[in-house]
Amino acid sequence: MSAQEAMETSEHTKEAASENRKIALLIAVIALCLALSETLGKGAQTESITKNVEASNLWAFFQAKTIRRTVVQTAAEQAKLGLGATGDDAAKAAVQKQIDDWQKTAARYRSEPETGEGTEQLSERAKHAEEDQELSTAKYHHFELASAAFQIGIVLASATIITGMIALAWISGLLTLVGITFTALGIFVPHLLNLP
Repeated sequence: MSAQEAMETSEHTKEAASENRKIALLIAVIALCLALSETLGKGAQTESITKNVEASNLWAFFQAKTIRRTVVQTAAEQAKLGLGATGDDAAKAAVQKQIDDWQKTAARYRSEPETGEGTEQLSERAKHAEEDQELSTAKYHHFELASAAFQIGIVLASATIITGMIALAWISGLLTLVGITFTALGIFVPHLLNLP
């Protein structure tokens, strides 16, 4: 091999090493973005599950209060029907007092703002938990798409090193931008795109 050929080979090797370092840096940046989107996605997924359980619990509590209220109202109505059959004034007064207590209890089961455990308040809390769950799920879907874009970007950047096809690095860079976009959408406006 001549000195000229050795010098050209050396320069070509240096150039390839420089390109490989750039691709390695690209892969490192994409991996960092992937780690971020995965962490955000896991957090959103956990929040979604938590809010789903919270909403389910609140709706179950709502149903239990509704059943209790219905039972108490039914008892009061039945007692009203039997009130006329009682001849004793003391017995009538006792039955009327019980009817009044049941009606107060039924009203408390419907609305109990001080504890937030009336059916009206439980319904509002459950709806709010459902909205939070939907928001977290929307975020999660965006972060998952971002993660997919980052993963494909890493694969293509790695393939660039093996094949030497710079076009794969450019596609990898574009996928990184797509991933960053989906991550930003997930953080700031998760309902902008209606993802499944």
